[in-house]
Amino acid sequence: MIFEILMLICFGAAWPLSIYKSYTSKSVEGKSVAFLFVLLVGYVFGILHKFFYSFDNVIYLYILNFVMVSIDTALYFRSKKYMEKSNSTLDR
Repeated sequence: MIFEILMLICFGAAWPLSIYKSYTSKSVEGKSVAFLFVLLVGYVFGILHKFFYSFDNVIYLYILNFVMVSIDTALYFRSKKYMEKSNSTLDR
């Protein structure tokens, strides 16, 4: 269990910075929505595994990571919409 906790902490450590950069830059450069969706699906499977087979407090780390990736994914779509709107304004 300790290695699972450490893995989730390591994976989760990058998301606050990614969320901040996504929020402030309003750019989708370097982001892969497919990658974000794969991560979300992976966290869902981790949560389901914890819920059905091995319930313990580690589930909260899965949920926290899922929430952070969800926020980053939502910011991706917000930024993409913003960029499309900016580009259409420039085309006029």
